[in-house]
Amino acid sequence: MTIAAKTVRIGGASGFWGDSMVAAPQLVRGGRLDYLVFDYLAETTMAILAAARARKPELGYATDFVDIAMKSVLAEVKRQRIRVVSNAGGIHPQACAAALQALAASQGIALRIAVVEGDDVSAQMPALRAAGTRDMFTGEALPEKVLSANAYLGAKPIAAALAAGADVVITGRCVDSAVTLGALMHAFGWADDDYDRLASGSLAGHIIECGCQATGGLHTDWEDVPDWAHMGYPVVECSADGSFVVTKPAGTGGSMLRANVAEQLLYEIGDPGDYQLPDVRCDFRFVEITQLDAERVQVGPARGRAPTPHYKVSATQLDGFRCASSMVFIGIDAAKKARRTGEAIFERTGEILKAQGQPPYTSTYLEVLGAETLYGPHARTAAAREVMLRVVANHPDKNALALFAREIAPAGTSWAPGTTSPGGGRPAVSPLVKPFAFLLDKGAVPVALWLDGQRQTVEVRAGTDQDATVAAPQPPAWQEPDEPSEELRLIDLAWARSGDKGDISNIGIVARRPEWLPLLWDRLTPDVVAAYFAHLVHGRIERFYLPGIAAMNLLLHAALDGGGPSSMRMDPLGKGMAQMLLDIRIPVPASVARAARRH
Repeated sequence: MTIAAKTVRIGGASGFWGDSMVAAPQLVRGGRLDYLVFDYLAETTMAILAAARARKPELGYATDFVDIAMKSVLAEVKRQRIRVVSNAGGIHPQACAAALQALAASQGIALRIAVVEGDDVSAQMPALRAAGTRDMFTGEALPEKVLSANAYLGAKPIAAALAAGADVVITGRCVDSAVTLGALMHAFGWADDDYDRLASGSLAGHIIECGCQATGGLHTDWEDVPDWAHMGYPVVECSADGSFVVTKPAGTGGSMLRANVAEQLLYEIGDPGDYQLPDVRCDFRFVEITQLDAERVQVGPARGRAPTPHYKVSATQLDGFRCASSMVFIGIDAAKKARRTGEAIFERTGEILKAQGQPPYTSTYLEVLGAETLYGPHARTAAAREVMLRVVANHPDKNALALFAREIAPAGTSWAPGTTSPGGGRPAVSPLVKPFAFLLDKGAVPVALWLDGQRQTVEVRAGTDQDATVAAPQPPAWQEPDEPSEELRLIDLAWARSGDKGDISNIGIVARRPEWLPLLWDRLTPDVVAAYFAHLVHGRIERFYLPGIAAMNLLLHAALDGGGPSSMRMDPLGKGMAQMLLDIRIPVPASVARAARRH
């Protein structure tokens, strides 16, 4: 049965596994919700869950969903008849459902829980390897042994579970936005070929899938966002035509800002004209975002086309072990002390390993926090007097890294004056879980749901390789005025946010004034960006134009040292890439500079 109201209200209570415990109670108490959705499964999270289940077979799901979030709101969710959708199932959704059912029973609450299954394709790995399937980014052959392999499912089985009467739907791996789109497909009866509405519903899910990132979190102008301690979590008010308003519970902190929502639209997407999801290929280029009032931002609609015939599969493998440690250096030339100490640790332990007949480290990495290591040639803190050294080593043998861990503490009495360690204790050695990805035909992934002990198959639209992408628009050519110029930082002209997809960093840039976008497009070329990030980015740079919000999206390939758990950098997810680019100085006409200073 569909909801008869003109709008459907959906609250986004989790942006990742580890989000605040205040989210679900806040939304249930003040959100006036029809649905409460949770997104937990970043690529790094899947690696963590795989490692957890390898240690304990009963694990492999996001335990916070049951033990913290639902425990705090279950009775009220039941009383208000709020329906819940979550991908907290991770790589073991049945265990997650069993834990939630036990919690409900302990509170005397009757709860119908549906589990979506089919995403686990690990049993197919030998056949896929034999067929020559390769990693979709690196071209490498699939490994002999995997910890997990899960297809990114879509929204169709979630909608089917809600139609069957589930109070709670738990999935394994699905695309982040599917928890929202599935609720909307059920609520409004959207067909699985109503692509414009599916694209708009996916955009609604994309906006709220990262929690407070839509309500003031991570905003470029962060100083203007009030009351961080009580940040409001996002609510989308969705209409049957696919348009929606983003808001938050009354009386909460944060800010509802057009610019902040635009930043989130660009977050972790590739080509905005071909954002591929299992249910639909989305075109976000012409989406408009409008500030309605201080608490409401209007978004949409988006455009959609038929999906591809493939699922993306996210898989993990054990790739040896890793040890990371840090220590602090104080005083004159602190950064030099730190670098020399790190180099000495690697040299000493490398010689010990060789003497013992052990192979060398697979890789090592040294960073000096406080000396702007990530900025490379753009660093400005050569004279820092307090820094933190971070040293990382990978090795196939856990015992070799135990030796590495033992040999770090002696630096405190052997080498540089002013060496200390506020953390104390030896660093731990942990499994190094490496992600990889490939495409798999949807026909090879049977999808089903379990409810009340009964299994129900779900037919998923196959999709097509044929595509009718609308030609990429180009901004108007910039006309250079006949006037003096001066240099401004990019932050004076634009808002920006960055994210990751594997080893690709994306940086979304939104012009503070729409008329400035042609200027930014003229100045911020792929060659300019490549030169700025030459010390970090080792692949090509793509650029896309979004006329609807006067923005561009930059894709920086081979930018994150492998990305996710593979990366040895202190910023493996590219969270700081936009912040670094906002500091680049570009020449602008004097009239633009005057206008920018008034912001």
